[in-house]
Formats: sequence, C-alpha cells, structure tokens
Amino acid sequence: MKKLVFLFVAAFVCVMAAFPPVALASNYPNKPVTVLQGFKAGGGSDTLAQLTQPYLEKIIGQSFVNQYIPGATGAIAWTQLAKTAKKDGYVLSITNTPMLQTNYIMNSDITYTIADLEPIANVITDPGIIVVGKDSPYQTAEDLFKAVRDNPGKITVGNSGVGGDDFFTVLILEKTSGMKFQQIPFEGDGPSWQAAMGGKIDASFNNLGITFPQIQAGNLRALALLAEERYVGLPNVPTVKELGYDVVSGSSRGYSAPKGIPAEAREALVSAFKIMAELPEFKKACDDRASMIDMKLGADYAKMLEEQEKMFKTIWSEVKDQYQGN
Repeated sequence: MKKLVFLFVAAFVCVMAAFPPVALASNYPNKPVTVLQGFKAGGGSDTLAQLTQPYLEKIIGQSFVNQYIPGATGAIAWTQLAKTAKKDGYVLSITNTPMLQTNYIMNSDITYTIADLEPIANVITDPGIIVVGKDSPYQTAEDLFKAVRDNPGKITVGNSGVGGDDFFTVLILEKTSGMKFQQIPFEGDGPSWQAAMGGKIDASFNNLGITFPQIQAGNLRALALLAEERYVGLPNVPTVKELGYDVVSGSSRGYSAPKGIPAEAREALVSAFKIMAELPEFKKACDDRASMIDMKLGADYAKMLEEQEKMFKTIWSEVKDQYQGN
C-alpha cells in the first residue's frame, strides 16, 4: 500500500513539474476561455488552436472553446474582441498578421486597431508557399510562372482574403516580376488550398505549416517557398528568391485579449505560453506540422505588432494604386 501511495505521489509530482500551476495565487482562471477565430476551420488559426490549446488547457486547468466568426479577413472577430468583448480575460482571439493590421490600414470603415488589444503571445511565424493540386499540369514554379506570362491576368491563384499575407505576397511578386495573376480571395487559408486541391483554381498562395500535411499526403504539390532558405522537410522545393525574385513573405499567429484585462489574467496567460514554449512535446508537435515557433510574449509581441504595422503601411502605400486600379 505504501508503495502504491509513493508511486501515485511521484506521478503527481511529475505532472505538476510538466504543467506547473500558473495562477494558484489568484482566482483566474475559474471557467473556460473563449477563443474567437476570424477564419473558417482548416486554416492557420485553426492549426494554431490545435497545436497550442491541448497544452494550454493542461497548464491553466481550464478548457479553451473556439468560436468561429469568419468574414472580412478576420475583422469581424477582431472588432468584436476590441469593441464588445468583456475585459475579464475570458475572451481571447487568435491574431494573425498582416491581416490584423492591414484590415484597418486598407479600410477606414474598420474601427479597431492594435492599440485596442492586449497582445499575449505570438506563437508561430509561418512562411508563404505556392501549392497546386496533385493533378495540376504545373510541375514546377517555372511552369506556373510561364503560364502567367503567356496568359496575363488569367491564371487564378487563391489567397486567404483581401489584405492577408498571401494577397500581399501576390501583389509584391507582381510588382517585382512584371507578372499578372488573377487573385481569388477565400475566407481563410483552408478554403484556398482546398480549391487548389480540387482543381477549382490554378494555384494557392498559402502557408507552409497549413499545407504541409496535405503535401506529405500527396494531395498538394509544393512549387516554391516564400522564405529566405529552403525548408529541411521539403528539400527539393526551391525558394522564390532562388528563382530570381526577391520576395519573402509569411504570416505570424498568436493570441490577444481586449485592452484592459486584469493584470492577474494577463500574467497567468503569458506565463502559460512561456511554460508551453519549453515543453518538448509541444516543440515536436510544431515540428511535425512544419510550424516554426516564434514565441514573443507580452510587451515583445506588442512591439512586434507595432513594427509590422509600420511596415505594412509602407507596403500598402507602394501597391495600393496597382490594386485599386484593378
């Protein structure tokens, strides 16, 4: 009996060491946390939720309930977060860049800004990628680009929505290369790659971490990566830079709350992400999904969003005439 008690205590200590309680000194959290997702299931937000929330739930001892509110490239969910959500720490949202900032940079009717948010943690920065369906006639990026040059404005490429990283990537690639694509916006990355897989569009400008499982399964073919270097898991896929176009792009994804949540809630949440980042099983899960950890906590995440906001304003000022003239 003593041996059984000892084994139970030892097991309990191991669990608590792996997931130390981050908020025992306060009443937070004492109920489930709602997470607003501004895109449909199957995209980048959903991928991040699947990667993080099983670990976060164990760390804070409460469940995370995802609420999908797609539309307006995330702006509906983020407006709700900033303007009407309770400031009690029990409503968060997955915040994706550049859409988080470009929504209001491009559209003065959108009233929220990053100043209305309490950034908790950036988790992933996901490089851009160009994918086609397995039955696509385009075997390489060069094949796709030749078709675009031969048929300007007719080759259809999906994106996650107007103002998203994929949308901006295409605009910048057009400006850099002189090519002209026909952009097809979707409500998230998932519907975009699904349309490419089904042959409804010629290609999808998407993200590595989102499409990697489908590439591994043979349902999608990767043509080129919008990164500085090739990805070790796709050694035969070139970067767009290798093909002669100096374009690097991607999307960062994290969690934010409304500005003004209690300090104890903010501190508990930031601590939970910090603990999660060090878990070997979390790191492995990210590696398995080709999701590149880029953890920035609290003030560091806020600084990152502010710096990105300045960059996206500059990019939009350079390409808006081209887009608005389409």
